[in-house]
Amino acid sequence: MGKTSTNNRPLNTRKDTKCARQAFRLPHVPFISFDSCVSWVKRIPNLPNRPTRHHDSIAAAPAYEMDGKVDTLIRLMFRFVWPAGIAIWVLMVANGFAQSPAPSAASPAASSAPTPAKSSPTPSSSPSATPTTEELIDSLGAADLQAVITLLKNNFTNPDAITETELNRATVEGLMIRLSHGVMLLPPQSRGEAVAMEAPSAFYSEILDGHAGYLRLGAFTTANLQAMDKKLGEFPAKKVEALIIDLRDSPRTNDFATAAEFAKRFCPKGKPLFTLRKPAARQDRVFSSDREPAFQGLIMVLADGDTAGGAETLAGALRFYDKALIIGQPTAGRAVEYSDLQLPSGKVLRVAVAEAVLPESRPLFPDGVKPDLPVEMSMADKRQIFQLSAQKGMGPFVYETERPHLNEAALLAGTNPELDAVEAAQERRGRPPEKPAAHDPVLQRALDVVTSLEIYQKR
Repeated sequence: MGKTSTNNRPLNTRKDTKCARQAFRLPHVPFISFDSCVSWVKRIPNLPNRPTRHHDSIAAAPAYEMDGKVDTLIRLMFRFVWPAGIAIWVLMVANGFAQSPAPSAASPAASSAPTPAKSSPTPSSSPSATPTTEELIDSLGAADLQAVITLLKNNFTNPDAITETELNRATVEGLMIRLSHGVMLLPPQSRGEAVAMEAPSAFYSEILDGHAGYLRLGAFTTANLQAMDKKLGEFPAKKVEALIIDLRDSPRTNDFATAAEFAKRFCPKGKPLFTLRKPAARQDRVFSSDREPAFQGLIMVLADGDTAGGAETLAGALRFYDKALIIGQPTAGRAVEYSDLQLPSGKVLRVAVAEAVLPESRPLFPDGVKPDLPVEMSMADKRQIFQLSAQKGMGPFVYETERPHLNEAALLAGTNPELDAVEAAQERRGRPPEKPAAHDPVLQRALDVVTSLEIYQKR
């Protein structure tokens, strides 16, 4: 038996649904007033009765008649829904205008008018970075500096901190910071106290890979120069095709004449090596090469922060004449000649009175020589290797040795589970794991470059 409505009329589902759908379909007109909508809804015949929402229930429900209650219901609906629809429509239109791009071409009438030249877009102004204290101080002129001192004296809460003595101390401290290695203050030397002088670094040499000569020059002294000449004379018979000059153990020296002798062994004859300039004395001393180089093959130079003084002139001259590739870290930037000046209290003021300058007035002070191939290495590891090289040579510290793989699976996976287990057991027993062997990555990089270039030249 089919479903019936509350007035005992059979419920035609398809027809009633169609009538209900028509009841909520508005005609497509530009604008619909509230009164026209109400009158249009009232003219729809045979509106179905609405049963309650129980499952298959035909319980009595109030008849859906177009009376005052329906008018009130429709008026309430349009009172709240109609303004919301208008608001949503306005927002959608506004959003469409905001997202629509500007017209790329003008109208035909406007296209006939001359178009002004298109200017390049100016970048949006971004807030500038906050200047540092040093930048602000550097921007002060003479009047500002004098005003700063006067204002501090008259307004600072602690007048004793702005005395002439404190101002002079601040001036000396600031100059020592700004001039870096150009000025140093040393403690006084007691009477009868011998100056503690470190033993000069010794010369060291060996042949790596059977074809690359390794020279660690050490201190630029006459003894080390003679030792280097002896080794350079032996290299042709041993078929040494490349040279690695290690300047990482060459400390600062004021003996620039000896430094020039070292440079003459590798730089072209008749060329200037560097110039020692003394502005106070208005005196320049030019050092040039007056002999043929003792070695004319491929040269690599190793340098770092311990490379100072005359060693920097050698590295710079080889770089200037394209005779060498520099590997490592920047040099110390102390290619200067110092003079120790005595103070009334006995302290010593060490001042750079002359600086070494490469050809074409290329300075070495205070920035030093930058490497062509930067390679990091700790100073502690380097000094340890230099100490051990006297007994073991440099070979064991050049080539990296991998940990042994105890089975084929570990070899393919690149792991060492057995060794890792042993180390973990040692840590549990309180025994620290074995420290890996020291390694010199700077020398290894130089040797790799030498080998690569030799292979390329033989192709």
